[in-house]
Amino acid sequence: MGAKLGRDRVWREAREIIRRYRRRIALGLFVMAVGRIAGMAVPASSKFLIDNVIGEARGDLLLPLALAVAAAALLQGASSFALSQILGVTAQRAITEMRKTVQRHVARLPVNYFDSTKSGVLISRIMTDAEGIRNLVGTGLVQLTGGILTAILSLCVLLYLNWSLTLYTVVVLIVFGGAMAFAFRRLRPLFRKRGRINAEVTGRLGESLAGVRIVKAYTSERKENLVFARGAHRLFRNVAKSVTGVSGLTAFSSVVMGAVGLVMVLLGGSAVLAGEMSLGDLIMYIFFTGWMISPLVQMASIGTQITEAFAGLDRIREVRALATEIDDDDDRSALDGVKGRIDFEDVWFSYQEGVPVLRGISLEAPPGSTTALVGSSGSGKSTLASLVLAFNRPDSGRILVDGRDLAGLRLEDYRRQVGVVLQDNFLFDDTVEANIRYGRSGATRADVVRAARLANCHDFIGDFPDGYETVIGERGVKVSGGQRQRLSIARAILADPRILVLDEATSSLDSESEARIQEGLRALRAGRTTFVIAHRLSTIRSADQILVIEEGRVVERGAHAELMALGGRYRELHDRQHKLEMNRFVNPGEELADISRAAATTAP
Repeated sequence: MGAKLGRDRVWREAREIIRRYRRRIALGLFVMAVGRIAGMAVPASSKFLIDNVIGEARGDLLLPLALAVAAAALLQGASSFALSQILGVTAQRAITEMRKTVQRHVARLPVNYFDSTKSGVLISRIMTDAEGIRNLVGTGLVQLTGGILTAILSLCVLLYLNWSLTLYTVVVLIVFGGAMAFAFRRLRPLFRKRGRINAEVTGRLGESLAGVRIVKAYTSERKENLVFARGAHRLFRNVAKSVTGVSGLTAFSSVVMGAVGLVMVLLGGSAVLAGEMSLGDLIMYIFFTGWMISPLVQMASIGTQITEAFAGLDRIREVRALATEIDDDDDRSALDGVKGRIDFEDVWFSYQEGVPVLRGISLEAPPGSTTALVGSSGSGKSTLASLVLAFNRPDSGRILVDGRDLAGLRLEDYRRQVGVVLQDNFLFDDTVEANIRYGRSGATRADVVRAARLANCHDFIGDFPDGYETVIGERGVKVSGGQRQRLSIARAILADPRILVLDEATSSLDSESEARIQEGLRALRAGRTTFVIAHRLSTIRSADQILVIEEGRVVERGAHAELMALGGRYRELHDRQHKLEMNRFVNPGEELADISRAAATTAP
């Protein structure tokens, strides 16, 4: 039932695409029909050439017949060129629109979907699967229709020439049609599976290329070679099966053509000998038989292409059926401005059902305040920050923005008020200026430079060969980790958000750069509600409140001095980190052992 429902939806999708471009397709069908009819001039002329021109020695008819054939050939060539122009452009437009539609939908899917889906799979859906549309609105569907039209017209001519001989031919072709239908039913699942395998192989290949430094650092080239080889062989086996099916169908069509030829030799030859057909009739019959069978054989290939197109549409449908983050935005309240007050009321959240990551979190972050989140790794700090960013929604409880439930506010409006510097900084393969301006496309060069100065970027940007026009490579690979982090901070500064999330924003910086950036961050935080996640407790002394989170619960809260005086978990974390820093300074050789011991005792 589910498979049938899926097929029905794909058919509706295909019909909608065809309806959208129906005028172009109709024009293409008309041009195709003109070309096919013109193409019949050559086989039709054979009877007149043999029976009238040659048989009756009518040399005066030779030139008019030749001119008619030449005119038909020119018309056929012109219609073929026009058809490719009309439908080729239409197909590319349809592919482009489909890619834009799917990309727009994918970009609005929840963050947790991307956490569980490889980017290569999504790229395959957007780029590769959309290619199949060319076989619906391009030449594929029209050629299929043209093949049917040609076969019908040829059949009418054959019935006129010798209806009894044609009936035997039709019986053979019905057997061929049944074989085609059976083959398509077997081939469609193969094409569907091929797209899935291709997406998986592409996704893993993209991961290995993006993480090439890790691959090389752990000398895992052979491992990645093996993983890719396995995927490539899975793809090969799928392609081999489909090629076998298509080639088997093609071979069967050759047998069918041989059978038709056998019928014509035996019955057609007998009809000529009996005087029931002239020699011209038989030659014309042979030509039109080929004219009927040829499109039927081509239809096998075109049908395979259309079957593959439906498989691609099926995969695209699965993605487009997923709910996006803003599906209900029209029913939510607009958010024109934000003062910045954030409240959590008994918030619970889990990535896996029954395994809560946050357990009854309640907090109040007044406008313009800085809230620091500290605790062991895996305690839920980054998850809490992701809820502030609306990357995830609470399982229960509420998050209030200026006293209004975030669940009832338009997500796009809210995120325009939010800036972020994540622990895993991401920069695009673009210029320095474009990366800083990413969150505020209308900013001027002066605005960009101001943000860069505040984030302590301007000096090292000036050392680049092209300054702010320097292209920094995919994921910012051409700059150091600390430089990437400072560029990300500059991007957040320029966005001028009312709510700011800093997740380990200074973790990749040396002490001198960190001190200078802290000054900029203090200026940035002024008047903004800020959430800071930091393992370096020295960087959050000035926070208005510090929340100590362990196992998804707030176990302590207060200012730095209050928590130090309390002598609890925060004091323990602070003293251990202070000891590590002292050992690092006095005896660097013991640093690794100290870190390992601290990690073992700090983990919950």
